[in-house]
Amino acid sequence: MARKMLIDGELDKANEQEIQYDYDLFVIGAGSGGVRASRFSAQYGAKVAICELPFHPISSEVLGGVGGTCVIRGCVPKKILVYGASYGSELEDARNFGWELNENIDFNWKKLLQKKTDEIVRLNGLYKRTLSNAGVKLFEGEGRVVGPNEVELIQLDGTKISYTAKHILIATGSRAQRINIPGQELAITSDEALSLEEFPKRAVILGGGYIAVEFASIWRGMGATVHLCFRKELPLRGFDDEMRAVVARNLENRGVNLHPRTNLTELVKTEDGIKVRTDHGEEITADVVLFATGRAPNTKRLNLESVGVEVDRRTGAVKVDDYSRTNIPSIWAIGDVTDRLNLTPVALMEGTCFAKTVFGGQATAPDYNHIPYAVFGIPPLSVVGLSEELALEKSNGDILIYTSTFNPMKNTISGRQEKTVMKLVVDAETDKVVGASMCGPDAPEIMQGIAVALRCGATKTQFDNTVGIHPSAAEEFVTMRSVTRRVTGHKAKTNL
Repeated sequence: MARKMLIDGELDKANEQEIQYDYDLFVIGAGSGGVRASRFSAQYGAKVAICELPFHPISSEVLGGVGGTCVIRGCVPKKILVYGASYGSELEDARNFGWELNENIDFNWKKLLQKKTDEIVRLNGLYKRTLSNAGVKLFEGEGRVVGPNEVELIQLDGTKISYTAKHILIATGSRAQRINIPGQELAITSDEALSLEEFPKRAVILGGGYIAVEFASIWRGMGATVHLCFRKELPLRGFDDEMRAVVARNLENRGVNLHPRTNLTELVKTEDGIKVRTDHGEEITADVVLFATGRAPNTKRLNLESVGVEVDRRTGAVKVDDYSRTNIPSIWAIGDVTDRLNLTPVALMEGTCFAKTVFGGQATAPDYNHIPYAVFGIPPLSVVGLSEELALEKSNGDILIYTSTFNPMKNTISGRQEKTVMKLVVDAETDKVVGASMCGPDAPEIMQGIAVALRCGATKTQFDNTVGIHPSAAEEFVTMRSVTRRVTGHKAKTNL
């Protein structure tokens, strides 16, 4: 494949002398991936342009903003709200550490909301300056592909201008989806949830993924009554089952009302709020109903199929090869719009690899192994590598499971009854640690370092030989000596 791309590059160089383009690269979408790809491509000497929709905290088909979902209506504002929600329990715990606090502690939602908005506006401006400093030309407007080497830009006043480019990169991300039930227009998505003018005292959340769990933690931490409805027995489908159970237990212990194996059937506007009906015959009244039911690649208005770009008919995702190239050699795609692994750092990696491949002379495919990620609930869950279930599915032999469940030192004084749980999944034959997970305070901060170890192929023996930092929760990862259980992989069972 690398050789084929080099041949393509040689042909491109020959054609360059015959065809003059306005730009070497035109990027549609200035989210994390698009900005990274355009900036790095410019550093390699490419003439680059990028377009993005006008800024607004709540996205639509005609509104977006430089920085994209993560910066404006995703990771960054969400984490700000998580911090805000965490202070409620921190203040409760502080009393047992000697802090004398007034009995009445008020929470000002509007103040936090304004601080959040100020920050995303600042970041939007910072991203624009970053593009400018890299020599990337930024256009504000809607971009669509009208040819293998042509982008049409629809400006704010409706006028259309076409630009030619040797390469076109699609980086338009994804958008939150709604489910089709009566009254669906009464619900909101994560976009609106991050910009609500009034704090919801009663909330119903439909979904069991990242966004659902995180908003359940946020709103409950701020004092709301929260009902979380999801289709499976546990939230966070696809994660390690043991850790999913820990998250569910923590949500319940912090006061979130869980409704497993539950779907919503109807929303009705009443004088008292929104009446929510479930498929179990329950009726719940809420101020806000959040649909956290997944996201879809943002491809509907790009005109891709008319140009011949292959798109997944079910999801709308742009189909790409290992190097992020579509079936049209001059058109590429990265980030959530490809529906590979939808995480901001992954989009950044894909953008970096694209720039290296196309303009850096290094055919570089993204590597999706050992990517760490986190669910910023309260407390957070973070993982890297294989879950126990996936390790068993892939294994030709036995898997060793090491776990540690303990009361964090802070909780021994505060009195909070909430355990931290850590887990290592080890290949019994090679001694390699193939998966790690943690649910507890600072889990994402700790797991970033564990991810480096797993990427380097660390063994359980090397974990054991590493000196811990005491007293810390992190040291538990290097002091788990006793095997919790030994299990045989599915492949090994099949081969018997």
